[in-house]
Amino acid sequence: MFGRSSVLAKGSLLRYFSSSSSSGVLKIGDVLRQTRTFSNDDVSQYSKLSHDVNPLHFDSESARAAGFEDRLVHGLLVASLFPWIISSHFPGAIYVSQSLHFRSPVYVGDEIVGVVKAISIKQSKKRYIAKLSTKCFKNGELLVLDGEAMAILPTLALQHDSRRS
Repeated sequence: MFGRSSVLAKGSLLRYFSSSSSSGVLKIGDVLRQTRTFSNDDVSQYSKLSHDVNPLHFDSESARAAGFEDRLVHGLLVASLFPWIISSHFPGAIYVSQSLHFRSPVYVGDEIVGVVKAISIKQSKKRYIAKLSTKCFKNGELLVLDGEAMAILPTLALQHDSRRS
């Protein structure tokens, strides 16, 4: 069941929440999704911020010589879907940790679906510690990235952050 669905700022960005309940409160097993297609501009801007100027991200010949089909999107840029998904549903969340396993390359123009699933939730004082399964899929089926995240959530109530739409 999709409890919430909205188109975000760019046409290629979609956000979904699926849950077995319609209470609007995060429960174990709930899934949050975000779809994004990374562009040349995204890769260029990320490179400027991170200072990662590896030619595999900018030069098709270098990428092909290394065994790839074309230029790669930075792995951490792809992984940035996870904190975006979490913060857009839980403004004020504190991202504590993230493990990552890069499974398959992502190329400029690939449609990527970021998926965050609640594995465990523990209350700690007035906040909640959530352990989350994190995965990215290319074209909806090929696993390109997976791992686990921990986040401290101010509430379990799912919110829509209006700054992101």
